[in-house]
Amino acid sequence: MPNETAEPIQERKKKIREQAHANRNAQANKDELSQDICAKFAALPAFVHAKIVMYYIDVRSEVRTRLALPDALTQSKKIVVPWCNDQGELELFHLENMDELAIGMYKILEPKQELRSLPAKQVKAADLDLVMVPGVAFTRAGARMGHGKGYYDKLLQHARLDAPLVALAFECQLFDEIPTAAHDIYMDLVITERANYQGKGRAH
Repeated sequence: MPNETAEPIQERKKKIREQAHANRNAQANKDELSQDICAKFAALPAFVHAKIVMYYIDVRSEVRTRLALPDALTQSKKIVVPWCNDQGELELFHLENMDELAIGMYKILEPKQELRSLPAKQVKAADLDLVMVPGVAFTRAGARMGHGKGYYDKLLQHARLDAPLVALAFECQLFDEIPTAAHDIYMDLVITERANYQGKGRAH
């Protein structure tokens, strides 16, 4: 919408984030729904064929992926999780055991500090075959809104075009429309407890 100034768009984004957070916080049966959503992710042909898969680790009221991680670690795949460095950038960690995670400074479960710099634990985004993506709000066409810091936008720019970007969300996080810019990255798929929505992906 070219006639809109940045301020109304930022205001709209703020309202959508607030509504999405409120919806997500109020969502009942988060554990049960999360298990269903994560099971749908693991049933994807893209997951079956992938060798290196990124899972995000849930924070606050996000779809709870930590419940699915122990099973994912038994699937003969390289499981990778992101963590945020001091520069505010996401780095990728090869997770082999849940014991390699610890509660960090912001009460976020993340790789233990003493393991992060080990060369065998470092993974590049371009190595990923399948990428699980969190977010605050989505559309059924795959538009995504994060927290506004751009952490995942920067990371996803380096993912291969043939590595599907799959968002996990509760149905209550879906909106008919959210403001997007030319540089915003669309998801290939959005999985909720109700359906798998085919997104525009990066070829839109």
